[in-house]
Amino acid sequence: MADSASPSIAEVMTTEVITVDRSQALSEVYDLFESRSIHHLPVLDGQRPVGMVSATDVLRLVYDIEDPSDRMMRSMLDHQFNIDDAMTVELDTLGVDATVHDAADRLSGGDYHSVVVVDAVGHLAGIVTSTDLIRYLRDIT
Repeated sequence: MADSASPSIAEVMTTEVITVDRSQALSEVYDLFESRSIHHLPVLDGQRPVGMVSATDVLRLVYDIEDPSDRMMRSMLDHQFNIDDAMTVELDTLGVDATVHDAADRLSGGDYHSVVVVDAVGHLAGIVTSTDLIRYLRDIT
């Protein structure tokens, strides 16, 4: 529900989104978290977002291994799990016509720290994170 007094979600969302395909190996997902200093990755099936995976989701899968080597962890991720095992499938999305207020309302619940933005046909248009909102507030004051 758009509030005409609130700026468009386009003011805060990241449009060049790093994503993963549902068929990618979890070790590749892990590598993206390490190399890009990001915390959330939309999971796509074609152009449609079907889930969200976080660094915490991936690490939770290997939590029980005592002092795993990097190689052991990557091997375990690839041979025992897939993205479906790690991702959240109850994906919360906003349309491109949403507002900053809509995004803040969704993220203020504390259940997650990012929301996927989709276009009219359900394709990925962007992502808004809690950090995006904080930066936006910093810049307007």
